[in-house]
Amino acid sequence: MERHALVRQHLHIIEQVLRDHQLWQGCAPNAEAFESTQPFCLDTMQPHEWLQWVLIPRMHALLDAQHPLPADFALAPYYEMALDAAHVGRTPLLKALQELDALFVSDKS
Repeated sequence: MERHALVRQHLHIIEQVLRDHQLWQGCAPNAEAFESTQPFCLDTMQPHEWLQWVLIPRMHALLDAQHPLPADFALAPYYEMALDAAHVGRTPLLKALQELDALFVSDKS
């Protein structure tokens, strides 16, 4: 499967994990939350909110426009730290993020 299609598939998996664990929200955070200068909007959004309202839509926009995808990004390390061990959906969400991250590992050999 082509990389863009794999990325899109994994974005859908992440969305489904959020929905399955009642972390998908019906209303967006207030506009000020999106103005954060912190990585992952960590000062204005919960980790699952950033996935829903920032990562997923922006990645879909890149895919829809057939723009180049980012190189070498890793989300799972942040989420391993940001999500409490007892967090609802932590294990399946980390698995989905690790699989997405694997699509962005470059060959530097």
